[in-house]
Amino acid sequence: MKPNYGIDAPVVVRNLAAIGGVLIVLAIFLGSRSGFFAPFLWAGISMAGTAAVMWSGSRFGKIAMRDRLVESLGLTGSERVLDIGCGRGLLLIGVAKKLKSGRAVGVDLWRKVDQSGNDRKETLYNARAERVEERVELHTGNMLELPFEPDSFDCVVSSWAIHNLPQKEQRRQALLEAVRVLKPGGKVLIVDIGSVGFYADVLREARMQDVQLSGPNFLFVTPSRQVSARK
Repeated sequence: MKPNYGIDAPVVVRNLAAIGGVLIVLAIFLGSRSGFFAPFLWAGISMAGTAAVMWSGSRFGKIAMRDRLVESLGLTGSERVLDIGCGRGLLLIGVAKKLKSGRAVGVDLWRKVDQSGNDRKETLYNARAERVEERVELHTGNMLELPFEPDSFDCVVSSWAIHNLPQKEQRRQALLEAVRVLKPGGKVLIVDIGSVGFYADVLREARMQDVQLSGPNFLFVTPSRQVSARK
């Protein structure tokens, strides 16, 4: 068994690859007849190249980045950790590998538009493939109203999920929910694209301590940043 953590933003990757391929073919066709092909060629190469970088980031790069994120948590092995928008379990399972008596809890709505093949069954398959199934617990739920009591988790994490909420106030609410279910002294760690600086501001407003914001990482072309804080 080999884990498969899917392709992030699959529709975007597919469309970029398809349009890029069409433009490259069109450039070759026009070039053989009129010599007017450079704009189509370079546009096609750019779009197809972007799709290739995003695909590579999903297949390989995000796993290496996941491992660095998990190491930065400094887990002792007994923690109860929540992964918000866990998808097919990339970060969730990375955390579970570091646990002994602890528990890695994932919550998601399992939307396939956000990640290819996003399904609870696929997440369980990956947990079995990585031999951590007994330390993983899955829930179907909305990050805007997490189905957990306050102060329930030693650590809350999330990877490339909160940006899928279309409205700024929804993203604020998701962050406040993360703070709500976190135990005093616990740590939140989020990696995402988009307005991660806004995430840091919300955490400061929620009186989180040691708020730290990383520089950009161009794993998916669009820069990813991570923010961490302690309650």
